[in-house]
Amino acid sequence: MAQATRGSAAPIPAAGFTAEADIVVVGGGGGGLPAALFSRWLGNDVILLEKAAELGGTARKAAFWYWVPNNAPMRALGIEDREEDCLRYMARLSRPREYDPDHPTLGLSRWEYQLCRAIYESASPAAELLARRGALTYRHCADVPDYWAELPENAAPRGRVLVPSEASESMSDGGQVAIRMLSAAARRDGVDIRTGHRVQRLIRSGGAVVGVEADTADGEPCRVRARKAVVFATGGFTHNAELRRNFVGVPVYGGCAADTNEGDFVPIASAVGAQLRNMNYAWMCPVPLEKAVARDPGLVGMFSVAGDSMLFVNRHGRRVVNEKLPYNELAQTFFQWDPSAAEYPNLVLVQVWDRRSQQHSASTEYGRLIVPPGADNAHVISGQTLDDLARRVDERLARYVGHTGGLRLADDFTANLKATVERFNEMAREGVDRDFHRGERAVQVLFNGPVKDEPERANPTLWPLADDGPYYAALVTGGTLDTKGGPKTTPDGQVVDDTDRPIPGLYGVGNCVASASAQAYWAGGATLGPIIAFAYRAAQAAHAERVKDISTD
Repeated sequence: MAQATRGSAAPIPAAGFTAEADIVVVGGGGGGLPAALFSRWLGNDVILLEKAAELGGTARKAAFWYWVPNNAPMRALGIEDREEDCLRYMARLSRPREYDPDHPTLGLSRWEYQLCRAIYESASPAAELLARRGALTYRHCADVPDYWAELPENAAPRGRVLVPSEASESMSDGGQVAIRMLSAAARRDGVDIRTGHRVQRLIRSGGAVVGVEADTADGEPCRVRARKAVVFATGGFTHNAELRRNFVGVPVYGGCAADTNEGDFVPIASAVGAQLRNMNYAWMCPVPLEKAVARDPGLVGMFSVAGDSMLFVNRHGRRVVNEKLPYNELAQTFFQWDPSAAEYPNLVLVQVWDRRSQQHSASTEYGRLIVPPGADNAHVISGQTLDDLARRVDERLARYVGHTGGLRLADDFTANLKATVERFNEMAREGVDRDFHRGERAVQVLFNGPVKDEPERANPTLWPLADDGPYYAALVTGGTLDTKGGPKTTPDGQVVDDTDRPIPGLYGVGNCVASASAQAYWAGGATLGPIIAFAYRAAQAAHAERVKDISTD
């Protein structure tokens, strides 16, 4: 189904409604579906408008881990997760430069501190309500660590992650399972779902938001009245190149968000005076260069870099990073600027692996690039020797010079690659990565992926590359899972104007609004857990709004 193109976001007066409900939810993904369900369960009539032809958004492509501090299974197991401890962990990572454990708000702005408190307070009640209603039953991942489990500020380093109960053992298909469950519950409980509706602008009356105007895929306008409120959950601006270029301060090549995530809520909310926050931040991950440039709708971020006899090198053939870092932190490597050479030397890294990793670490889960026979391997480059591999990598890079500022392999790439592999192999035989400490933290082992079992070895993330080929490679760059900036909201999801006053009738949840996480990625599911919490709070606040009078001013 084709989608309507974006039109003017200027708000319009109330007139000519074609449908109405108490609550109008815009977006049918990991934030919109819970917001619609929570609103419906409070007794409201709910219309959900989704731009795409199907529900799910980016959440459908995710593993759908959701991070829930102090969740019910933790409490049942006697795992203490006190609010003050959890907030210290969140603040330490979100604003490390400002962090002060003795400050009343831990160095966070009062706004960010209140949002973090709201996550702690509401994520577990929201998850339990979804489970009780059969909309999202879960299983507890008691042993899954937070991404910074070893920090002294993290007093509860394991047990905050939940996944959909019907997800596979590997948990990689959680998004498909979650969207199926949430969609079925929404239809079962009477949410009026309308796909193929792109919301273009708000409808206002007496200063309040009283509805939205959308265009259908065939260009027909549709005006929907919201008697109480409109809740936006339309995702970030990953696929809006202009917004990325002007707000995300790194050379990111799009990402793996749903292709409908074009930042529609930024102009729509700005047109009624909303202030923006944290537009410079995103949930980051490595992505294959070719699929990112092509804006492949099937692109999945590299949550897990598989392989033990595997390493990353830059255009100079040098290893520059711990390949097993959590994906958000690993992605930062691509954006480092060399002021002497006036270049991004790591803009595209080359993932190199051997026959061993190809045979024992191949998988299509979690965006891994070492794939089994029969899977899409268009991104894979191979060569019988390292010299042959280097030549073919450079030939592949030549196809993308228009997207990379002319990036090619340096003249010393092959010589440096051989020296890099020799040093890597020496450290791998010892089981100790003296350069980048690969495998020394719990989360790195968690995301190691499948590897050949080697009895008694101390470090499962390291093994020497073979002395002979074939060798394999792929081009990797930095992308986003989605952006995390947008209109500023209260802890109850109310969008605020430039004086911090709520705009009556207007709410936002998820990646379309500003996240209190700022630069941090606290743990697996640190996107979806807070989104569900704010959907829960926004639904309650919107339910309490008075029915708006309509005038035609």
